[in-house]
This record gives sequence, structure tokens and C-alpha cells, in this order.
Amino acid sequence: MLDVKRMIILRDLAAHGKVTAVADLHAVTPSAVSQQLRALEAEAGAVLVERDGRGLRLTPAGAALAAACEPVLAALERAQGAVRALDAEPGGELAVGCAPSALATVAAPLVAELAVRHPRLRPRIVQADPEEAVPRLRARRLDLAVTYAYPLLGAPPAPGTTVVPLFEDPLCLALPQALVPAYEQDGLAALRDADWVSAPAPSSCREMLLHACRNAGFTPRIAHECGDLRAGLWLVATGRAVSILPRLLCDAPPPGAAVRELPGPGRTLDVQVRAGTETQPAIAATLAALTRLTALAGPAALTALTALTAR
Repeated sequence: MLDVKRMIILRDLAAHGKVTAVADLHAVTPSAVSQQLRALEAEAGAVLVERDGRGLRLTPAGAALAAACEPVLAALERAQGAVRALDAEPGGELAVGCAPSALATVAAPLVAELAVRHPRLRPRIVQADPEEAVPRLRARRLDLAVTYAYPLLGAPPAPGTTVVPLFEDPLCLALPQALVPAYEQDGLAALRDADWVSAPAPSSCREMLLHACRNAGFTPRIAHECGDLRAGLWLVATGRAVSILPRLLCDAPPPGAAVRELPGPGRTLDVQVRAGTETQPAIAATLAALTRLTALAGPAALTALTALTAR
């Protein structure tokens, strides 16, 4: 019988390509990953990985087993959900990854909501951008992940996950007050010579900024990188920079910084779970709470969520 945890390690090696990356993801040593892969080969009766320079690559047998992993894991999650559904009330710790921009408007209200409706649940909020949260979710270090996606970038959901949309979050241009007339006359093209503030690479927020500017006919000169784009508004307020960021981060721009909503699609805030866990009582209760909190969508929902957080 194949060990499920070892299959997960093989799947993650197929996704990330490096033993060190898999080791970091599972918080173990690279040698421990290699040992688990050798044990899985013994169970499978086949060579699953082979040397490729200083790294490893999957053999055809390894690739086939990795591809078969997701349906097996989803079935096991559903089986576990059937057992847990016998509990009268969901309880226990629940690790919830959350994008920084959604901590105030989604994570904090969620904690308050669950405390009232499901006091036996103990949500543990972990700040993480989607690039970090989704691998942790798939590695079972998170139970849910509040993430975001930019439809225009066309990135598909990660294999083995189920995505539940929450609400739309438009994109906004943040610019110095002095540049507002030029922007209103010529659009983004008026800012082709400006210094731009962006999230560090790799980041879908950065990719969206590049996409928007290139659609306007230029490649932006990224002069400043800020992991906290809300803090980047203070660079805009100096009169020496511009930026594109989600509206969730534009609620209180500093004096000197103007905010204008951009036309077209922005990003979607969503929650991701591992496929098959949707019926587990704790996950189902949390998904229901999130959809209740964000049911209004648009500006009204953001206002309501912020007000709830402040109580």
C-alpha cells in the first residue's frame, strides 16, 4: 500500500522541481525528503526519480504517480469529512491563511463571526500572500486560504484546490494631486515618465501593474518596491511616484495622494480549500461564515466589514 504522505511529497516535487523547495514547504530537511522518496519507490516497486545534474527529476512512473495523487487525496478528504460530520458541533483549531490586504476586512470579521456561531472553533490567522499560502494549503499546513486573483492574468487555480469567490475588488491608480489633470486628460499614458511603486517580484500585483501600463503603450519604470502597498501610498504623497493597487488598500490615502478607480476588471477575493474538504464541518462552517460576511459585495460590503472589525 502506498503511503499518502509520501505521495504528497512526490506531487510537490513534481510541482516545485527541487528537493530543497519541498523540504522548506514541509518544514523538514532535504535528506528527510530523499528518504521518503526512496521509501515510496520501495512501496511502488518502481524508480520514481532520477538524478538530473545536482537535482532530481521524475521518471515516467514518477510523473504518472504524481498525476494520480490529487483524486486520491480528494477522496480521502471526503471520507474524513463523512466521519467528522457525525460531530454535533464543529470544533478544533483551524489554520486560515490570509492575504495581508484582507486581514482587516475579511480575517478579523471572520474571527468575530466564528466566535459567536461556532465557539468550539479556534481560527488561527496566518498572514500570507497567495504565492505562499496556496502551497502551504496543499501541503496541509493551512486549512483554508483567503487569496486573490487577477482574471486578466489568466492563471488557473492550483491543482487539488477548490476556489470559492467572495467579492470583486477594483484596481485604483494612486498619483500625486498635481498629476490628476494630466491623467484625466490622457489616461495612464500621461504617466509614462513617472517613477512607479510596485510589490517586489514575483507577485501577481506587480504583474497586473505591468499589464496595465503596457496596455497603455509603455513599460513603467519601477523605482520603488514595497511589500506593503498601502505604505507605498506615502511615497505617492511625496509627489514623486505613482502606483496601482487594490481599492481595499486605498481607504485612507495620505494628504497629497489622489486615488482614481481604474476601468475594467480588478481582482477577485476568494477562499481556497483542498478539494474534498468542503463538506468537513469546520471547513463548511468557515466557508458559510465567509460567504455571509461578503454576501453584499462591492463598496457596501467593504464598509460593513470594516465597521464590524472596529466593534
